[in-house]
Amino acid sequence: MRRAAAILLLLGLAAAAAGAGGPAAPFDFEVLQFRAKALAAQPYQEPPRHVPAWLLKFNYDQHRDIRFDPMRAWWREARLPFQLQFFHPGWLFDKPVQIHELVDHREKLIEFSPHLFDYGHNRLDGRIPADMGFAGFRVHYALNRPDYLDELAVFLGASYFRALGRDMHYGLSARGLAINTAEPGGEEFPAFQEFWVERPASGARTITVYALLDGPSVAGAYRFVIHPGAETVMDVRGALYCRRAPAVLGLAPLTSMFAHGENSGWSQTDYRPEVHDSDGLLLETGAGEWIWRPLVNPRQVRVSSFQDSAPRGFGLLQRDREFRHYDDLEAYYQARPSAWVEPVGNWGPGAVRLVEIPTPDETNDNIVAFWVPAQLPPPGEPLAFEYRLHWMTDPDGRPPGGYVSSTRLAAVLGHPDQRRFVVDFDGRYLDREPVDPEIKAIVTVGSGAKLAGEPVVQKNNFTGAWRAAFVIVPDGSARPVELRGFLRKGSHVLTETWSYLWNP
Repeated sequence: MRRAAAILLLLGLAAAAAGAGGPAAPFDFEVLQFRAKALAAQPYQEPPRHVPAWLLKFNYDQHRDIRFDPMRAWWREARLPFQLQFFHPGWLFDKPVQIHELVDHREKLIEFSPHLFDYGHNRLDGRIPADMGFAGFRVHYALNRPDYLDELAVFLGASYFRALGRDMHYGLSARGLAINTAEPGGEEFPAFQEFWVERPASGARTITVYALLDGPSVAGAYRFVIHPGAETVMDVRGALYCRRAPAVLGLAPLTSMFAHGENSGWSQTDYRPEVHDSDGLLLETGAGEWIWRPLVNPRQVRVSSFQDSAPRGFGLLQRDREFRHYDDLEAYYQARPSAWVEPVGNWGPGAVRLVEIPTPDETNDNIVAFWVPAQLPPPGEPLAFEYRLHWMTDPDGRPPGGYVSSTRLAAVLGHPDQRRFVVDFDGRYLDREPVDPEIKAIVTVGSGAKLAGEPVVQKNNFTGAWRAAFVIVPDGSARPVELRGFLRKGSHVLTETWSYLWNP
């Protein structure tokens, strides 16, 4: 209590100095972290909402008809390499945020104005409050060609954000934090309530964004340094302060969509062979093992946990880049980015958690992956972390050896309870390797089932890949079965580990 009182006293003195005409303190991450700590020392309060109720009743089409005027983009007149455009509150976006520009570490509010927007066919007749704030913002940059500024990154809704590399189309999203995801009491969605964006220099190749996060359980400070390119990289630094310990706190969460794919078979109600923003979870453990878990659209919520210590990386990947596997001329699923989390420093013990939620179609994100630390610091002490977030299409050596290119399941004639698994492994070494009987598939089956005979391994001379096929026989308990497999030649492991949770 004494520490909280001291923090509040200091904040009061700083506010009094500013009100008396004293100069505002220079803004940096330490200042933002101090604000987050002070915020967490107080009871949580819902931020005031200045969005009229009638604006929240807008439907998707009405809200979509409100467009930011690109001629009023922030920094457009200065011809800076980055520009900002803003989103209008309304529809689902009921919590406006304040956005500040940082010039020489001094903050200045970017004021909301209806004159920044084209309201299309909406008849609003001057009813928009002048102090409403923005729903979020997007960053534009000459990503694909020098004469046009493309969308590079978007911060919009709760703590959601996403980015693009060259020649990509938006797909999965990231979040600042995941709280109690898939827990019985329901998920909590802390939100970025304020942003600060550094004004870039005329020749800048990066842009820096700061964000203040708050929610019932946690307050936090974030910094994002965005490096655009063929692979756009975000250097993320965060410091979290807990008001109370949540059941599950997830760092570096990624959110995606998986409706159906190769492992679920062609949907009977969809002309497209596959529909997904991501097709698998990839992990590089602290021990150096690479694990690939194909995603599924489950019958009921599934939560998988991969225990680890000092993880080297994890991510949701869109590995399949073949247009004909999606056959969608509008969605461009083959160009959706993958996202890879690369921890900076030792994150200690914990687990990568994968949550898979049933969805009837592609309109709902139903996949979440994040890191859960084994322990949280006590209230008042920071949980500090850093990571690099890669938005990419080419996996760039992840993993360095062979990888799983497809997973398929099939019925077994005469045995309706059994399943045949066909897993293809690809990679430069495997492509070049001729037919070799020494290459074996090592498959292990958890409790609840067993292998029916030995796996069959074949070289696919049409693609260069290697195929492992095997049959699983359940024991009748209906328990989910953990499966693992990889290719090996003698003592040499040739591929990542295929991991699958099968529900008989």
